[in-house]
Amino acid sequence: MEACVPEEVLESLLNASDLSYSLEQCLQFLLESSKTDSGRSDLASKAVLPSIIRLLQLLPYPSSRHYLILTLKVLRNLCAGETWNQDAFVDHDGSVVVSDLLGSAIEDFETLRFGLQVLANVLVLGQKRQRNVWLRFFPERFLAIAKVRRRETCDPLCMILYACFDGSSEIASQLCSNQGLDIVTEALRTSSSVGSVDDYWLKVLVSRLCVEGDCFPDLFSKLYRTDIVQGNETFTSEHAFLLRMVSDIANERLKQVTIPKDTTHFIMGLFKQSIGVFDFVLGEKSELPTGSTVIDVMGYSLVIIRDTCAGGSLEELKSDTNGSGDTVELLLSSGLIELLLDLLRKLEPPTTIKKALKQSPSSSSSKPCPYRGFRRDIVSVIGNCAYRRKDVQDEIRERDGLFLMLQQCVTDDENSFLREWGLWCVRNLLEGNQENQKVVAELEMQGSVDVPQLREIGLRVEIDPVTARPKLVNDT
Repeated sequence: MEACVPEEVLESLLNASDLSYSLEQCLQFLLESSKTDSGRSDLASKAVLPSIIRLLQLLPYPSSRHYLILTLKVLRNLCAGETWNQDAFVDHDGSVVVSDLLGSAIEDFETLRFGLQVLANVLVLGQKRQRNVWLRFFPERFLAIAKVRRRETCDPLCMILYACFDGSSEIASQLCSNQGLDIVTEALRTSSSVGSVDDYWLKVLVSRLCVEGDCFPDLFSKLYRTDIVQGNETFTSEHAFLLRMVSDIANERLKQVTIPKDTTHFIMGLFKQSIGVFDFVLGEKSELPTGSTVIDVMGYSLVIIRDTCAGGSLEELKSDTNGSGDTVELLLSSGLIELLLDLLRKLEPPTTIKKALKQSPSSSSSKPCPYRGFRRDIVSVIGNCAYRRKDVQDEIRERDGLFLMLQQCVTDDENSFLREWGLWCVRNLLEGNQENQKVVAELEMQGSVDVPQLREIGLRVEIDPVTARPKLVNDT
């Protein structure tokens, strides 16, 4: 192998590795030495990195694959936190050399992985280096790597994309373009097939693009399969994967970030679309994710809507500079409450009520929950929307929804924490709303509903001595 390497390159490497007498021994020595800060600093003083890049350029692939991988490992270590080596990488066209090598080894995931690790170490805290790598790899090379269905290459690729995106507004604009989103789309497909919604760098990237940014609608649309006949499109597993990831991010960063208005409107449309194409059927149900694409799209859309509406009262949201009040108002104006009440009425009663009524497990007029927690999620959205919003409180009363919501203050085998969410919802419906309090008090006095749980939220029914009518009062 030494015969393939010019004497000046080999001599430089041998001198840097002291007692090494062969190329392999030399690379092994450099690999060990470059694992420490002091070793990297010493090798930087000996200016060994240019020779490493030259060696990487000279060794043929795939016949020298073993030596190339060793060389990539040395290069990766040299660039780990050592500024001189990172700058030397750029000055000696390291991104060009690595790009050419990865283009030849695009189906060799191990070589790809080490090459991406080199780039990741070069990019840390350096806009000049980020731009250098970006110009060489965007879009073709990044896209080809994103299509490699390996978790080992997807994670470092997403780290590189994020580092470039975070370091330059120009690069951020390009990543949000059609070509850039094609790369992210393929990374999502890879992670969906071989990874996890918890893949760190992809999740961070999606958070910036889709939760803090406004790329979600375009990214979601790119995940449709091109082989589906137009007009008969159905959701893909990647759609459910992306929604699940966005749902996790929104929940983890509740009250820290606000999903953009256009994205929320788009997700509301997905929820309506999924309801429209879903057939309520009996069967074994599970928590999200269920494995059914349309149910998962439905469920995660609903959970995102719940967290979007969890910001506070309308007055509080309107005073918030991030525009979350406008987002909730948009959801409400699109018929959210009417849709949710209609869905809730179509469902079978909670198991506690069903047992009390001695109902059969199912009837032709009622439908089972599509997943465990569906009823709870509907109630939680209504409860969040009703918090100190009198227009929502009134709408639910005017749509004869108070009695329906009171029925949700019970335990249910298929909806954990339904009772707690139901009590939260009823509390919000009654707080500061005398009309709603009057309706509920009359229902209880008439025996139309038995709501002992009212006492648990600090309310009780009593007769007004002046009007002789029932009313709800604080029970302190």
